[in-house]
Amino acid sequence: MKITTTLLLCLFSSLVWAQKTDKKLEERLKKETENFQGDIGIYVQHFKKNTTVNILADTIFPTASIVKVPILVGVFNKINEGSLTLRQPFRYDAKRVYGGSGLMQFYKDSAETELSIMISLMLTYSDNVTSIWNQELAGGGVEINRIMDQLGLVNTKVNSRTTGREQLWRKYGWGQTTPQEIASLMHLIRSGKVFNPQLSDKMYRYLKNQFYNERSLSQIPAEIATASKTGSVDDARGEVVYVHAPSGDYVFSVLTKNNKDQSWTDENEAEKITRKIASIIWNYYEPKHPYTAYPPIK
Repeated sequence: MKITTTLLLCLFSSLVWAQKTDKKLEERLKKETENFQGDIGIYVQHFKKNTTVNILADTIFPTASIVKVPILVGVFNKINEGSLTLRQPFRYDAKRVYGGSGLMQFYKDSAETELSIMISLMLTYSDNVTSIWNQELAGGGVEINRIMDQLGLVNTKVNSRTTGREQLWRKYGWGQTTPQEIASLMHLIRSGKVFNPQLSDKMYRYLKNQFYNERSLSQIPAEIATASKTGSVDDARGEVVYVHAPSGDYVFSVLTKNNKDQSWTDENEAEKITRKIASIIWNYYEPKHPYTAYPPIK
């Protein structure tokens, strides 16, 4: 995939043209997060209002599993080139087993699958086995990072299993990004500007199916269409969400690092504040459609 400088400027013209800072929302979110025990970055963009919120939005944070969005783009680059197809069959090898989230680690050795299932597991269930496999199929971190550079996302990178990024892997883990860049990547996909409208549309459809819906998505009415990805490691939690709201589409990302609370419950400080941020943003933009989330089902 080659993108000229002129085309790159065109890609981002819709993101930066005459944007205004929503000072009221920004101050409210700053106040809400001022006592957070860690580092937190927030980016919000409402496209119809052409307003943004930037709170450490250009600071680099660990992606955790949000890195699976750049990996998705890397896989679709190979589909665009014709070297992969969604229905392409693969055979699982139990040597690929890897802990953490996901389902493929429980597959029987030699079980048959296909690329479309591997992508779905990677994004819907945040499956680690398929994510590592998809990263390989995409050509590895070096190739995915090249695509991110071409999209103008110079701080959005795959670090794990990527030659030359060993120190950054130790610092940030599997991947890294900024609140603004990961939100911009979601918008580029939604706008049909990654490879072509057809491939962008398919990528976006994968991002709309989320098993882990108890964080920001729980604060948005169930009938509202969204696309999102969460990421979690002990000391960093994050989420990026694209919302098709009555007042117009908006995207937001909340990334954290150096978190004091490293617990793995729904009472984790970073997860609680992410839910609160999502609720504030929804009710700020949608005063005619106020929403209070139900208590979580245990």
